[in-house]
Amino acid sequence: MEKVIILDFGSQYTQLIARRIREQKVYCEIYPYTLSIEAIKGNSTKGIVLSGGPASVYDKGAPQIDAELFRLGIPVLGICYGMQLMTSLLGGTVAPSKEREYGKAELKINDAYQIFAGLNKGQTYRVWMSHGDRVEKLPPGFMIFAWSPNSPIAAMGDLKRGLVGLQFHPEVAHTEIGGAILSNFLFRICQCQGSWDMRSFVESSVTRIEEEAGRERVICALSGGVDSTVAAALVHKAIGEKLACIFVDNGLLRKGEAEEVLSLLRDSFHWDLHFVDASREFLSRLKGIEDPEQKRKVIGELFITVFEREAKKLGSVRYLVQGTLYPDVIESVSFKGPSATIKSHHNVGGLPERMHLKLIEPLRELFKDEVRRVGEELGLPDRIVYRQPFPGPGLAVRVIGEVTEERLRVLREADAIIQDEIVKAGLYRDIWQSFAVLLPIRTVGVMGDERTYEHVIALRAVSSLDGMTADWVRIPYELLGLIANRIINEVQGVNRVVYDISSKPPSTIEWE
Repeated sequence: MEKVIILDFGSQYTQLIARRIREQKVYCEIYPYTLSIEAIKGNSTKGIVLSGGPASVYDKGAPQIDAELFRLGIPVLGICYGMQLMTSLLGGTVAPSKEREYGKAELKINDAYQIFAGLNKGQTYRVWMSHGDRVEKLPPGFMIFAWSPNSPIAAMGDLKRGLVGLQFHPEVAHTEIGGAILSNFLFRICQCQGSWDMRSFVESSVTRIEEEAGRERVICALSGGVDSTVAAALVHKAIGEKLACIFVDNGLLRKGEAEEVLSLLRDSFHWDLHFVDASREFLSRLKGIEDPEQKRKVIGELFITVFEREAKKLGSVRYLVQGTLYPDVIESVSFKGPSATIKSHHNVGGLPERMHLKLIEPLRELFKDEVRRVGEELGLPDRIVYRQPFPGPGLAVRVIGEVTEERLRVLREADAIIQDEIVKAGLYRDIWQSFAVLLPIRTVGVMGDERTYEHVIALRAVSSLDGMTADWVRIPYELLGLIANRIINEVQGVNRVVYDISSKPPSTIEWE
């Protein structure tokens, strides 16, 4: 399968590059900039994108790559820092700009070269800049394609070698010609076919799973969420009755969720479904643990222990299916490598080093919206495909600090009220995630003319396409007031509700 490789230098927009490329029906993958030349080589790599980043190429310890990359014969697109690094490695000059250029800028095209094919020479276009350095001198063999008032070399390239540099960001919506530019790079310069879609993904995945699993019995970690259910449906399409699905109640689920999910799965599918109540085991292992990374790792390891134990009861089982998604992988291994991860997802960084079961993760290459399209392709009902995401570690990462049965009770009751009111307001499908967080503090209040000193609940609601970036939802004040009033009056132990209005980045969606 043809693919484009994105080397990440720490840009906040790297995931957007991947999104925009996949929208063109071209498969791409994000890797740290440390990826070796040998790993890049191969007939399937049709193009390389160097992302932006916060560093300056002339700084000590700035991210670098082997200049051999530009001699592979594979087209390369450098964006912002990627353009400056290309310049530096190929003999040009990069220097600090007299004025930092951030935000909207006016781009003028010198000529409609391949990267600007279909656009008008001499016309001004709105683009998005974010840089403090600029290219002062072109590398040998390069020519200027476009300029802006603060960047005399805003776009450059060596068409013979398929090398292009852009000082602005074509991946962001503020760049009005971004889609046309990326399309030109993919189809005119890289000669991609654009044949990657969810139907072809399903077909190739079924074939790959059949070959990998063979006649072996396979178990699936099934939570009832869209990720694990789509993964199970995909594997079931490939191997049929050889799949056994295991639903584990880890004691960290929402109010009534175990009963609701089991009913939903049994009504919708005729799979071999097994229920395991391991709630006491999980809560016992989490006792006294406050660090979020340690919580995730304890939960990840214990999940595997439970699945391996259940696998033995089913006979000869070699494979475990997980609904791991691409954002889980990206966030668990950052551009600087494992030492600088954002967080260890329980099903990636939280797994034990030694496992008796081999993993099958058919959705590992996909973003959430792509998983939903796979679910539709497989004929799954909307009430599964469009369920709001729920973290694998469950409420453990929404109880900030130590997880106890009492704190889980408070959070469950508050969360149930939020879900109830969001559904009643007709906003459930419009919101990516809406949930409650129990804070590790108590505040003074007055209830019934008496002083109280009780818990604080934070309400979080975000809109997103794939979970990699998110914005807080402008919930109507009347609805916020209704939710807060119900929580304070109906949930014993809570006397204050706050609303989280931070976006991702810089925050994450979950608090832990």
